[in-house]
Amino acid sequence: MYDGVKAMIEAERSLAPAASGPVEAGSHLTDISQLTSMPVFPAGTKSLVSKYCTPEVFEANKGKKDSCGVPFEQMILSGCQNVDSGIGVYAGCHKSYYEFDNLFDNII
Repeated sequence: MYDGVKAMIEAERSLAPAASGPVEAGSHLTDISQLTSMPVFPAGTKSLVSKYCTPEVFEANKGKKDSCGVPFEQMILSGCQNVDSGIGVYAGCHKSYYEFDNLFDNII
């Protein structure tokens, strides 16, 4: 029964129209699928994602994965959720620093 309900929820989500408008940063973000565009951060955000992950960097890396298979969106999710965090960007593996250098160069 659980699997059936879960399948129905996923089917309904796939039929729902794509969310339009900006993605608001905050703790309500629970999954990387919600990062459909560069998040809008509230004033006073400490997360380095808000400073160094510009809309251009976001668009250039959206949908990409590092050599270990970690999606770009996963690397920035924490910084989008925790706007009071000082870092907010987490490399998927060592190679991420080179593969996503347009993001990490300014942070490390």
